[in-house]
Order: sequence, then structure tokens, then C-alpha cells
Amino acid sequence: MVYQTSNVYFICSFAAIGGGLFGFDISSMSGVLGTEAYKRYFNHPRSYGQGAITAAMPFGSLVGALSSSFIADRYSRRTAIQIASIIWIIGSIIQCASVDVGMLVVGRVVAGLCVGIASSICPVYQAEIAPKEIRGRVVSLQQWAITWGILIQYFIQYGASNVDGGPNNLSQSTAAFRIPWGIQIIPAVILFFGMFFLPRSPRWLASKDRWEEAIQVMAHLHGGGDINHPKVLAEYQEIEEALRFEREEAINSYKQLVERRMLKRVLLGMSIQMWSQLCGMNVMMYYVVYIMEGANIASPLLTASVQYILNVALTLPAIVYLDRFGRRPSMLIGSFLMMTFLFVVGALQKVYGVPNRPPLTNSTNSDISWIINNNKPVSKAIVAMTYLFVCTFATTWGPTSWTYPSEIFPTKIRAKAVSLATASNWFWNCVLAFAVPPLLWHINWKMYMMFATFNGAAFIHMFLTAPETKGKTLEEMDEVFDSGLPAWKAVPKGSRLDQIQKDIEAGHLKVSAPFGGAQVRESEKDIEAGSLESPVPSGGAQARESEKTAAQTTETAD
Repeated sequence: MVYQTSNVYFICSFAAIGGGLFGFDISSMSGVLGTEAYKRYFNHPRSYGQGAITAAMPFGSLVGALSSSFIADRYSRRTAIQIASIIWIIGSIIQCASVDVGMLVVGRVVAGLCVGIASSICPVYQAEIAPKEIRGRVVSLQQWAITWGILIQYFIQYGASNVDGGPNNLSQSTAAFRIPWGIQIIPAVILFFGMFFLPRSPRWLASKDRWEEAIQVMAHLHGGGDINHPKVLAEYQEIEEALRFEREEAINSYKQLVERRMLKRVLLGMSIQMWSQLCGMNVMMYYVVYIMEGANIASPLLTASVQYILNVALTLPAIVYLDRFGRRPSMLIGSFLMMTFLFVVGALQKVYGVPNRPPLTNSTNSDISWIINNNKPVSKAIVAMTYLFVCTFATTWGPTSWTYPSEIFPTKIRAKAVSLATASNWFWNCVLAFAVPPLLWHINWKMYMMFATFNGAAFIHMFLTAPETKGKTLEEMDEVFDSGLPAWKAVPKGSRLDQIQKDIEAGHLKVSAPFGGAQVRESEKDIEAGSLESPVPSGGAQARESEKTAAQTTETAD
């Protein structure tokens, strides 16, 4: 049997490499836009042409996200991530070997299939592995991995852009873009082989009635290997109850997605991912070079790199404090601040910008139509607002947009619902990747006003519809969303899991691990008094027996 690690932080950090692949792809494109090698080899794509190349990856991701639940539900979350790794390797090879725009687009679509699967399933896997106390923290590692992927690949691209005389050399070789597109194969290889040493999701195992494996995984993750640890038995009890309830409902998982009670959650998850795109952050990531050119910055590539460093650094506070601060305040504060910064950038561009026409136009800024001409204070102010925008996203919407959708659905539909939410992300990502170059060209400064307005709409939407979920287990989300309270009123603090654990420790509740010969935590006094028991036969495939049957079982055992 292959050794499997049991450290939750390590497991979730390693799985987050799947998010890192998304980051690698983002900056592998943004970093090449300013190089002569890329412009010359692919016939100077701009506006709709460049938009189509960039949109190829999110289009593939949309398809990958929609198909991810089938793979994850049938073959397991872990296997789905490994399949995504293989697809990424194939896509990267095609991109690296591209001889024309068509081949490049195909490579990006294939790589996008991987990113769609990984971005859907990695947060689900992390959420199902992690205890409630640190779930927000470890799922946020997905976003941190994205920022690291962006940063690492950007500096690889920045270094490669200096081959053969630098990015402005008209005879620069294709190594400027082939090197980074080839290097991005490495993390996928590491992810594929490393996943063999990580456990399968205990909730997926339980949903397949593989209870003995499920409780062994939970014991290693949360009980130091002890299957009779109160926390392990409490978690087992809660998962078993939730799965039994879902099966008693006897409703098809696809029908359950559109059931009135669940539909509002599905739409909320999709909306959160939509707003994470319409806030304007990926515009900053994909086309930051264009934005810096518009601000008339001396070295757009170097100035843009600072943005990527800030993105990595400012995601860390969110990882540390998200479980303490909460998901809801994070989204509300983030939307308000991003709206403010974008309105300021748009106003500065409107007041101080001019059309980019000769003699202002040159070889380095010919792909933009609006520019700040010879006004360094305004240029610096625009860059500062851009940096503040990125810092705000990194500490608020970045991690929360992955954490919240992955935790609000029941096990039966979790992979399907999260795949729909992530598909929403990629649909809008695809639309923006295609639309932003022509938007920058045709409406220039008004584009910032448009995205600022989207942030204002997100603020209102989240205030009215998104309740707080911190401190609750995945099995308690029905109580959070079906409490009848408006989203802005907090549900009662505390968790049912904690109470079950206390009852087990005190001997008030007897829970049998699903092993034929496993010992049961019990107290003689409670047995004599006829304590409540929750025995599950070996294998755990059968539903929990009634209290009467449980009492008879206890009596027989005595």
C-alpha cells in the first residue's frame, strides 16, 4: 500500500498546485504580449485577434468545469485532479510547439480543459478534507497557488523576454515564448505523481459506501489514527446522517440542483464566481501590460511585475484570517473598495488622457488607443490605484470566491454544483478575455467605470443574499441557508459537530465505528440507563437503525 500523508495543511497545499496551473497560464500569456517575438511570429494580433487567443483557455476551462463533476463523482476527487494534470501536459506541449495561431489556440483550449477541472475539484477536495475550523484557510490556498503560479511564470517570462536582445528586438527568436510555455509542464508532472500520496476524500468514500476506508481517512486526518477518537466518531455520525437524509429524499442529483430550496444556493455560487470576474481583476492579470502602456509607464513589464508580487503577498493575510473574519464581510468590503479604486482610475484617464494618435504613437504603444501623455503624477496615481485594487482583491474576493461555493452544498450535489459555479467563472472569464482588448481600444477609460459599476452591483447582491458560513461544518449548511433568517442576520454561533463530540466524550452518546471488530466508546452507567446508540454494521452500507433496534443491540452485547 502506498504511503499517504495525513497532514491537512500539506494535503490541501499540494492539491492547490491545480490552482497554480491556472496562474501559470494567465501570466504565460500576459508576459508575452509585449515581446517582438510573439508579435512578429503570430502576425501582430490585436483587438479581436488577441482576444480570441486569450479567450481560448477560458473557453476550454468552461467545458472542463462542466465535465468535472462527472469525473469527480465517478472516479473520485483525487483521480479527477490527476486526469487534469495529464490534460495540462498535453496542452502545454501543443502550445510550446505552436507554428501558427490555430495551433496556439488549440493548445490553450486543451490546457483550459485541465484548468476547468482542477479549479472546480481542487476546492471541493480541500473542503471535504479540512475540519471546519480551518476550512476557509486551506481552501484559500487555491487562490494563493494561483497567485504564485502567476508570479513564478511571469518572472520566467520576463527572463525569457530578454533573450536575443530583449523584447523590443525586431529579430528576437521564438524562445522568448516557447521557454515559459514548455516550463509550465513541470508542476503538472509533480501534481500527477504527488496525488498518489494523498488520501481520497472521506466524504466521497462515504458516498460510495466505502465506510471503512472513509473512517480510516478521517482517523488519520483528525484523530491521530484512532478510529474511536470522539472527533472522528462525531464527524462520521454527521456525515452518515446527512447521506441517509439525502438518500431518503430519493431525488435525482440533477433534479436536486433546480429544486427551489437548493436553486438559490446554486445561483449564489454561480453569482459569486461571476462577480469575481466582473470585478475586473482578471483584466488586470491578462492585460496589465496594456494598462501600464496606457498610463505611459517607462517599463510596463517591470511595473506589472510589482502587481504580481503584491497579489501573492496580500493573499496571505486572507489565508490566516478568513476563518476568523468571515466570508461575508470579506466580500462586502472588497466590493466597495474595488469599486472606489476603479472609479478613480476611470476619472483620471478621462480627465488627463488623450487619444493615442501620431506623433504620440510608437512601436511600443501602438496596441492601445488612449494614453496619459507626459504627466508623471497622474501616471503614478493610476499605477497606485491599480496596485490598491489588486491588494484589495487578493485579501477579499480572491480567496473567498473559491472558498464559499465549495462549502455551501450537500455531498450528493457538491461536485455538480461547484462545477456549475466554476463554469460561471470561466464563462465570464472567456467573455472578458475576448472583449477587453476591443473595449480598451474603443471605449478606453469608460471600461474602468463599467467594472466599477459591476463591483457596486456585487456589493448590493452579496449584502442581500450571502449569509455567513464560517465555523459551520459542510453538513450544517442546510441549517444556515434554510433558517429563514435574512442574509444580513447571523445564524446562531456554535456547531452541531462540537456538541456531538462533547456528548461522545461525556458518554451520553454511543457511536460505533463501521468495523465489525472495532471497539466502541461507552460508559457502563450510560449502558445501564439505555444510552442513545448509533451503531452502523460493518461496511456501513446500511442505513442507521432505529433507536429501538439500537437499544436491543446494546442489550444483546451486554
